[in-house]
Amino acid sequence: MAKKSTGATPAARALTSAGVPHTLHEYDHDPRAESYGMEAATALGLDPARVFKTLMASVDRLPGTGRPGLVVAVVPVSGQLDLKALARAVGAGKAQLADPGAAERATGYVVGGISPIGQKRQHPTVVDASALDHPTVFVSGGRRGLDLEIAPADLVGVTGATTAPVGRP
Repeated sequence: MAKKSTGATPAARALTSAGVPHTLHEYDHDPRAESYGMEAATALGLDPARVFKTLMASVDRLPGTGRPGLVVAVVPVSGQLDLKALARAVGAGKAQLADPGAAERATGYVVGGISPIGQKRQHPTVVDASALDHPTVFVSGGRRGLDLEIAPADLVGVTGATTAPVGRP
């Protein structure tokens, strides 16, 4: 069941500070949920194609540096991340899902609540191109049980992301 949010997270503060329109959607998180993203879609009564999960991946070459590092991928919860497509999108040779502990340290968020917005350090970000098919999309608000509704163009702008087909059904 959806409820109005009262707690500000780094993601919500970053959007407010940047003047980016958004809506917070809070729901009761079930710690037994197998998929945080599908849990959000179900709890908020949304088409899973509009709800996006934030995944961290390690790549062998970061754009501009040529060194290994982390990148952010934002893909629909109804599908999976295509690691080869993500590597191509950032000019890397290879990508793999990041260690959860490394993702938490790099973002300042816990797994299941990692937002693409307001991370401790900005990382190269790729938003799946399907986000542009919707007037608004939902991404983690920075904690389990909180999603942000935002226009895809604003998501891309505030994260400095590129868009590419990096999700697969």
